[in-house]
Amino acid sequence: MERLVAAVLAAGVLQVLLATADDHYLLSRIAFGSCANQSAPQPIWDAINKFDPQVFIWLGDNIYGDIRRPFIFLGKERTIGPWQNAPRFIPSSSSEMLSRYNSAKNVPGYLRLRAKAKVVGTWDDHDYGLNDAGKEFSAKSTNQRLLLDFLDEPQDSPRRKQAGVYTSYTFGPPGKQVKIILLDTRYHRDPLSSDGSVLGDSQWSWLGKELRGPPSAITIIGSSIQVISNLSGTTGPLFYMESWGRFPKERDRLFKLINDSKRDGVFFISGDVHFGEITRYDCAAGYPLYDITSSGLTQAVEKVLPSPLRFVVRFLAWFTPSTMRVKNQNCRYRSCTYGEPNFGAIQINWDASPVNLKIQVRDINGLPVTGVDISLSELQAWNRTIKAGQDQRHCTLEVKLPWIVRYRLAILVYSVLALLLLALVGLICAVTLACRVCLKKCKTD
Repeated sequence: MERLVAAVLAAGVLQVLLATADDHYLLSRIAFGSCANQSAPQPIWDAINKFDPQVFIWLGDNIYGDIRRPFIFLGKERTIGPWQNAPRFIPSSSSEMLSRYNSAKNVPGYLRLRAKAKVVGTWDDHDYGLNDAGKEFSAKSTNQRLLLDFLDEPQDSPRRKQAGVYTSYTFGPPGKQVKIILLDTRYHRDPLSSDGSVLGDSQWSWLGKELRGPPSAITIIGSSIQVISNLSGTTGPLFYMESWGRFPKERDRLFKLINDSKRDGVFFISGDVHFGEITRYDCAAGYPLYDITSSGLTQAVEKVLPSPLRFVVRFLAWFTPSTMRVKNQNCRYRSCTYGEPNFGAIQINWDASPVNLKIQVRDINGLPVTGVDISLSELQAWNRTIKAGQDQRHCTLEVKLPWIVRYRLAILVYSVLALLLLALVGLICAVTLACRVCLKKCKTD
């Protein structure tokens, strides 16, 4: 324990040194992740520590601070179904939020990471305070302070005086600088069905200055929700997920801002969805925009089913159309998604000519499950090397697919349910008929 405390104190010194020496700190290894339930085992920190990142980026749901109520179908308070009349999620008190942050901050593997890496981050809904919440959430200013305390943000930091937790960092000497921009997709976000604002006016103004500011070799934009993928366009009306795609005007504005800024070397990292994947969009800027999604450190879609049935999740992931997902030989599964605990890993080879980026989603053992190798020259508008066929593949948005393709998941599910219903009706009829025959025979006897 004494060694652990000493390591944490050393981490504080390291944070100060990095904060004052960013301009000369050559950054070559970055890890990132999201969706870490403080009450669940977190063995994945061993793999993250083995990767030995210089910077770790939290992308939201750093804790699960709200309270999830059980599924209740009947009764006075029904939390699920078309007859739902009570919320499934409710906020915690600030004292309970603090307790959960303290639990997360003292996970041994995370303590070891803090001792040797700079930790930065933003939030998503569950650490913001309420599932799917936006600007209407009343406890957002209090919870902002709790998040910044969790991240060891200095007391005189501008983040403690502004509305929202957005920020940026720049690492490295001239010519080899990495800029990390972290967005706040909660504090100013309009309702999901509004197609309103995600960032709010003040954050949009700030982001424009950041992108038009001094150039950097690489610019990483961290968003708690997915930027490129819009799976809600193909999973509806069964279920919907949060993403920039549900705010098409805002997403177009984001793409246009990147394009107009003429900034090269931009890509996104994101979390939220409880699976890992890599997506790209070739028709937003003068070069492909990638979005590497890592989710989650503890939460994962396959964990909702027993091990023998997890093939169902993998089949549905493969069957759901995704026009933006990168599918290559680096994928462990055919769907090129990964529904078990994972983290993101970025390696920059500054000695290569041109500079090379290896970006991966890795499993609990630190092994890659999907990834891309990108030459930095590919992320420059003047050196466009994409072929026409690839352009077409990654330029068709999910919402523009033919309806029979776009809704094939819903068609499959409803068809299976209809067949099961018919089978049930048939079974009832067969049992009823058998009972009548048996009764008739008994009367005859």
